[in-house]
Amino acid sequence: MDPADIAVVETPPEVSADMLEELIGWTLKPQGLCRDERCVIVPDRAVLGSDDSVSLPAVAELLDRPIAVDESAGLVAIGAEREQRRSALRDRKAPDFSLPDLDGTWHALSDHRSKKKLLVAFSSW
Repeated sequence: MDPADIAVVETPPEVSADMLEELIGWTLKPQGLCRDERCVIVPDRAVLGSDDSVSLPAVAELLDRPIAVDESAGLVAIGAEREQRRSALRDRKAPDFSLPDLDGTWHALSDHRSKKKLLVAFSSW
């Protein structure tokens, strides 16, 4: 799986159009959002934000990718595309991802291959 397929980044939910490719591998072009030979038409550019910034939640919605934004922590997590999510469920194999712990140290799931680990997800709200 390409690292850009799942992204957890320390950034506000609005980024420059140039930063979009670095974060998730998609480029904003006149014809729409493009990655390699694929393009998603963006009929109204204003949906994505202003001329100098792009809304990551709007991009995620257009690409049919889940997103979680924690503005107070400055984190944005963008999930994999629908087919990759279906494949992971079908194959019962979790895609690799990295997340920070409570101390801010980043850990990747792949660091723990062949070890049994319990993932606990919680929210304070």
